[in-house]
Amino acid sequence: MNRLVFAGTPIFAAQILAGLIACGFDIVCVLTQPDRPAGRGQKLQSSPVKDLAVANHIPVWQPLNLKSTDIQSQLASLGADAMVVAAYGLILPSAVLNLFPRGCINVHASLLPRWRGAAPIQRAILAGDSETGIGIMQMEAGLDTGPLYQEAAINIDAQETAASLHDKLCILGTDLLVKTLPLILSGEKTAVPQTDIGITYAHKIEKTEANIDWQQSALVIDRQIRAFNPWPGAYTHIDDKLVKIWEAKPLTIHGQATPGTITAILPEGIVVACGQGSMCLTQVQPAGSNIQTAEAWQRGHSKHIQVGSLLA
Repeated sequence: MNRLVFAGTPIFAAQILAGLIACGFDIVCVLTQPDRPAGRGQKLQSSPVKDLAVANHIPVWQPLNLKSTDIQSQLASLGADAMVVAAYGLILPSAVLNLFPRGCINVHASLLPRWRGAAPIQRAILAGDSETGIGIMQMEAGLDTGPLYQEAAINIDAQETAASLHDKLCILGTDLLVKTLPLILSGEKTAVPQTDIGITYAHKIEKTEANIDWQQSALVIDRQIRAFNPWPGAYTHIDDKLVKIWEAKPLTIHGQATPGTITAILPEGIVVACGQGSMCLTQVQPAGSNIQTAEAWQRGHSKHIQVGSLLA
């Protein structure tokens, strides 16, 4: 049986790893990022990949990086045929890429060469793409530039959030990998170079990108709200107090109101004027509070949230 090293960190990678374990692949070691402080108490928290590996009695290594000859020698000593990588978050040096007979095989959440980089799911929604997918790729020194073994596409629905698309891509990626990996390991499947047409980069998400600019059109703001759900959460301010917007729907209402102005308070939500069209806010989260309906939020703060109030 082929021996594999697995490298990954977040829940996306953990679900890929779970699929490999369920299908009986021989995972001899798991690499994941070091435990990080998280939450209000800033306690050290292990990654989803580490938790899954420990539960399945798979050795876990958590190096700060893979640059040292020591860690590279340890990896070589495992005698693995390949390393499977999914959202690991660390750069693999050329020496590591060349350690394994079948190389390093990456599960990437886009249809390459579109959305190479760190945040392909969010960027696809932000750009208004109608589809995305999964690519199984042979890794090389460039950023997601390696040749492709297999791809599978999936539609991006009009109500798709980063959370819902992430979950669909987890299922698609796991299914595609477990079908393709045996063919790669046996040498039956060869990788095909990516096209040079349509290259885009999915740069890392910055929290400031989630700040809603009401001068934008309702369609752009709708994509922003969906792309940043669940992280970092699109947000706005009223009376200098931050409010996250978790759910909303674009309307074609065109009025003369200044963008950001509340133009109607309806049972189904709060209508806000945009640069073009309007947004009906339905699920919000004021700072320090739980997620709630926009109607409940307005009812509890009726003196400040009225027709004519301004979000900025």
